[in-house]
Amino acid sequence: MLAACVVTPAQAGPAPRIKDIVDVENVRGNQLVGYGLVVGLAGTGDRIRNVPFTEETMQAMLERMGVNIRGTQMRTENVAAVSVTATMPAFARTGSTIDVQVSALGDSTSLQGGTLLVSSLRALDGEIYAVAQGPVAISGFQARGQAASVTRGVSTSGRIAGGAIIEREVPYALKSASSLKLALKNPDFTTAHRIADAINRQAMGAAEVLDPATVELRSRDGAPGSVIELVARIENLPVEVDLPARVVINEASGTVVMGADVRVSPVAIAQGGLTISVSETPIASQPEPFSDGETVVLPRTQIDVDDGSGRSLAMLGGGASLQSLVSGLNALGVSPRDLITILQALRSAGALQAQIEVQ
Repeated sequence: MLAACVVTPAQAGPAPRIKDIVDVENVRGNQLVGYGLVVGLAGTGDRIRNVPFTEETMQAMLERMGVNIRGTQMRTENVAAVSVTATMPAFARTGSTIDVQVSALGDSTSLQGGTLLVSSLRALDGEIYAVAQGPVAISGFQARGQAASVTRGVSTSGRIAGGAIIEREVPYALKSASSLKLALKNPDFTTAHRIADAINRQAMGAAEVLDPATVELRSRDGAPGSVIELVARIENLPVEVDLPARVVINEASGTVVMGADVRVSPVAIAQGGLTISVSETPIASQPEPFSDGETVVLPRTQIDVDDGSGRSLAMLGGGASLQSLVSGLNALGVSPRDLITILQALRSAGALQAQIEVQ
């Protein structure tokens, strides 16, 4: 149940580039979703009686091919109904290919060896943007016998590399834009102003901070394509990122992540816990030879108590850094779960100068 305490060290090395800390307006992917059939399964497909939509889909598909099976009972277990999902990259062009994810919808036990039949992929506007088909590759497997079974990974979800072809493009005239907005992935006033300063040193008056999450780029001459040229010139500029002091706690796994700017006011910390260990080592008592006695089991119980009396107070001076905080807590021999309790107590006492986020 214990997890290591993860500590974010102070920034070192080259500063991150602008392209790594911002998103450009409207330069994003688009979510696509579809429905289809995977065929060729070795008896691991949907049980038709339990999954009626698989049977209806098969009947509709065969009727489009001129085969009428209405009124007959289908018993095949080599077909599975699946959902097909993909992300269409920004500026994807007609004819290019993208990867798709295939996941079982019914009670299929494995998609191994299956092939996805042609399926349309739609966006939220209802339009078809891609068509997917191809063999499904899965990373998991199942093996079953009469008395044992082995399962590794997930065998009901797979991927088709380059399995979808783009049929429709998302229109966006980036070249004609006279301005663009850069959205910070981690909004911060200081970082936003540093980005604008770095850009204006490269192109005077081209950047303006709108809010902690947005920096606007403007073309100075208004010529078509000049904004694209400006983005290409400034996206590799280094900018030092500044973030608020924050401690992220995951109580379920016992994980603690602390930022480098976490500070602690003067405080004394003592940590101790009561641990009681009970162990049983019964022994057998044998009677004397040729006697009428009986063999009996005699209990032997040993109880150990650790009240943490060997631990003492640890003193942290004013403005203690993250390194001092961790070193002081490690000196107390605290576990990650004890560390969570201590950090929350420090915050309640007003000694921890950081925001605590519990996941």
